[in-house]
Amino acid sequence: MVQVTPVARRPIIKKKVTKFKRHQSNRFKRVSESWRKPKGIDGRVRRRFKGAIRMPNVGYGSNTKTKHLLPNGFYKFTVRNVAELDMLLMHNRKY
Repeated sequence: MVQVTPVARRPIIKKKVTKFKRHQSNRFKRVSESWRKPKGIDGRVRRRFKGAIRMPNVGYGSNTKTKHLLPNGFYKFTVRNVAELDMLLMHNRKY
């Protein structure tokens, strides 16, 4: 039996793996670590000063062609009925 291989194998590069933490979440217990965009008028994080924590932006995203791609080169797909299984057999080099 021949194993199915994906159409194109480009290297999957994960650009950003660490979480963005909220500004001053390490100083106060009442400030949770989950990211909130700084909106103050004098905030160093919002104004992107040197040495301040980084804000998330579009440059940290993964490549759109390899986003949600599994390490074997295929996309994850859940089959719910026979019609979806037939569709999966037609696209057997992608899913």
